[in-house]
Amino acid sequence: MESYEQLLNKAYEKVKVVNTNSERFEIPKAIGQVAGKNTILTNIEEIANYLRRPIEHLAKFLQKELATSGKIDNGRLILNTKLNSGKVNEKIAQYTKEFVLCNECKKPDTEIVVEKGVKYKHCLACGAKSPIRGII
Repeated sequence: MESYEQLLNKAYEKVKVVNTNSERFEIPKAIGQVAGKNTILTNIEEIANYLRRPIEHLAKFLQKELATSGKIDNGRLILNTKLNSGKVNEKIAQYTKEFVLCNECKKPDTEIVVEKGVKYKHCLACGAKSPIRGII
């Protein structure tokens, strides 16, 4: 039989760590350029990593919200339309509010989980669960 301390250590190993630093959560601004009829976002991978979401999920959201097609190529998102950075940053902020920030405590320490076919945003800081719309 295991001691209480051993069981407690096992439990702590399974718990996901929440970042408790007091840094301000600030989304990196989209950096891109217009090339012909396309807009190329060069730091989409950095933004997705900062938000701790798959680049494909963020890219699909942007394509849907900006009503354009696109593709991921070498860590860049190539959108088949001309866009200014203000519009793209606005949509990234909308994505963050909808899919990253907790609805209760407003912290970015969330993960997307699927239970019985329904997608939820689960907060690792306060434990709240909120349903989200499925875009993929």
